[in-house]
Amino acid sequence: MAQRQLTNSFPIEIGEGNRKVLDLRKRTKLHERIIQGLLFICGAISIFTTIGIVVYLGEEALRFFTLPEVTLLEFFTGTVWQPQIDEFGILPLLTATLMTTMIAMLVAIPLGMFVAIYLSEYASPKVRSTIKPTLEILAGIPTVVLGYFALTWVTPILRGVFGENTVQIYNTASAGLVMGILILPLISSMVEDALSAVPISLREGAYGLGATKFEVATQIVVPAALSGITAALILGMSRAFGEAMIVAIAAGAGPNFTLNPFEGAETMTGHIVRISGGDISYESVEYKSLFAIALFLFLVTLFLNLISQRIIARYREEYD
Repeated sequence: MAQRQLTNSFPIEIGEGNRKVLDLRKRTKLHERIIQGLLFICGAISIFTTIGIVVYLGEEALRFFTLPEVTLLEFFTGTVWQPQIDEFGILPLLTATLMTTMIAMLVAIPLGMFVAIYLSEYASPKVRSTIKPTLEILAGIPTVVLGYFALTWVTPILRGVFGENTVQIYNTASAGLVMGILILPLISSMVEDALSAVPISLREGAYGLGATKFEVATQIVVPAALSGITAALILGMSRAFGEAMIVAIAAGAGPNFTLNPFEGAETMTGHIVRISGGDISYESVEYKSLFAIALFLFLVTLFLNLISQRIIARYREEYD
């Protein structure tokens, strides 16, 4: 009798367990669908926001380029930018932007690579846990503060080294140097993540062949993480290219077609900040020109991202 009851009750217990498992699976699937839906909505919002920005910039820039006094040839080849007198050459703004960006990259690339290699290959876990948060704090400093730091601290040093007659108070060199400090945490952190993602088996194999730590870091790990390193460098360049407050404060407040980093020159973002903060009419040529500059800045940034994607696809390494 007891055996019959045990036999009869055993399938009931299994059935209840199966129902619990099925209910758990249904709830899990429901949660996953909700999460997928939220992620899809967030992605769609970002895509539609980007499309809206491009459409709006395109419409306003088209209004500028359809003006009778504006020509595409002058816009891309002219060396004078003075909308008040119908001079619309973007080269002064472009050269200043490129100079500050290149100076920033000359500072950030070697320092960022050295910091990333040290954190990934040499530093102990305790040192890594101390240095990396410090770099993230450096990345959180407001760019306005860095702009005044460039103007009141870096510029006097440059004037003391190269001479006050050589270095102007507002110059692209000081702005570029501080921009390099700004993007240093971004580059070093992303490069360190790319280096840490390289499988430990590659390092152990190189050590087994008698390679030193420096040889492993520079000849094994860095080439294996080249796609991630390239992405970090391109992202840092895009960040420097679009920086506004540092160049608006320290680089200069007037378009100047020059290749001398010790002279003042206005970048595209600095010009947008200066003009948009002034008392200009919404129907004036100066106001319409801001959208042409913004669209050109957007297209250059997009071009840099496309280049990074091609390089990443070319040098990507996949590991099992």
